[in-house]
Amino acid sequence: MKYLVTGGVRSGKSFHAESLVVAEPVVTYVAPGPKPDAEDDPEWASRVARHQERRPTHWSTLETTDLATAVSEAEGAIIIDCLGTWLTAQIDELDGWDAVQEEWESLLLGRIDDAAEAIGHSDRPIVVVTNEVGMGVVPEHRSGRLFRDLLGIANQRIGAECDQVLLVVAGRVLTL
Repeated sequence: MKYLVTGGVRSGKSFHAESLVVAEPVVTYVAPGPKPDAEDDPEWASRVARHQERRPTHWSTLETTDLATAVSEAEGAIIIDCLGTWLTAQIDELDGWDAVQEEWESLLLGRIDDAAEAIGHSDRPIVVVTNEVGMGVVPEHRSGRLFRDLLGIANQRIGAECDQVLLVVAGRVLTL
């Protein structure tokens, strides 16, 4: 099975995603986002530590922003947590926050397609965690609108390759 698990911040997405593969003998946890310095962001470091503490010790962690290769080469079941942090890393790498969108967007969309195709072609259990965006006010800043729109595209593309899309709200899971 392939799952896209979406929802708001602190909704219980990661916990539920982990529960979907907890019985698997081999699990690769793909952490695809930029890693801030723990000294600069103690909240991030604390959140990562909590996530790591609840994972079984036999799970391996792979830190990479190359999702297509990670899906192709990782062993066992795969959890990708989170698509939003991956997107942020991609936009950072393409200097998309400051550059003209038309100059880099096709490269980003190609990377989204590559990741989606790798997920679609894999025969292993895969769980992708993402944030649900765009259900509230329109972001004031260009970067917020850009992120919202592109994550919506990424969520749709990855979701199309999954057997189930699950929405987690206040710890409750809804199958879409």
